[in-house]
Amino acid sequence: MASPDGASGVGSSPEETELSITLTLRMLMHGKEIGSIIGKKGETVKRIREQSSARITISEGSCPERITTITGSTDAVFRAVSMIAFKLEEDLGAGGDGVSAGRAPVTLRLVIPASQCGSLIGKAGAKIREIRESTGAQVQVAGDLLPNSTERAVTVSGVPDTIIQCVRQICAVILESPPKGATIPYHPGLSLGSILLSANQVRG
Repeated sequence: MASPDGASGVGSSPEETELSITLTLRMLMHGKEIGSIIGKKGETVKRIREQSSARITISEGSCPERITTITGSTDAVFRAVSMIAFKLEEDLGAGGDGVSAGRAPVTLRLVIPASQCGSLIGKAGAKIREIRESTGAQVQVAGDLLPNSTERAVTVSGVPDTIIQCVRQICAVILESPPKGATIPYHPGLSLGSILLSANQVRG
């Protein structure tokens, strides 16, 4: 037990201090997943925002992939990720009659600056192996950068409970090693043709 004079009231433990840090988590989602998270007339995303207290924004655009950005205290972000993971399991994993036969794994794709991926993988892959073993979730760090960005996709899959544990551990690593240099965020939907055109114009 800590001596009473050493404690400065509630919220002085390292865990609680950590929860007051503002965290931003970006996730790459397909149209079907986005539809599931937004819900009818935006009701689902509104409920997730209210219940998690996190700010959730979804990138505009008609492209098949969009970025969902979750910002808030680490606690609020984890609550939002948890609700999203369970919602995806419910909508995408359930059979037509709403009963899922054996829980289908849910996959979340986090978008993380490449300069932080080294810490996440660890020396000779030790850190990522430890995260896989302790959470039971599958974790893959993409070898290539996402187009026109300095970010990589980190794919996490498993049942919601294991995903949430895994995202917590990934966030702990990210908070410990801030990105180095400027980050060029990934924006889905830039067609390859227009990028090649602009690259040629620069050369010309």
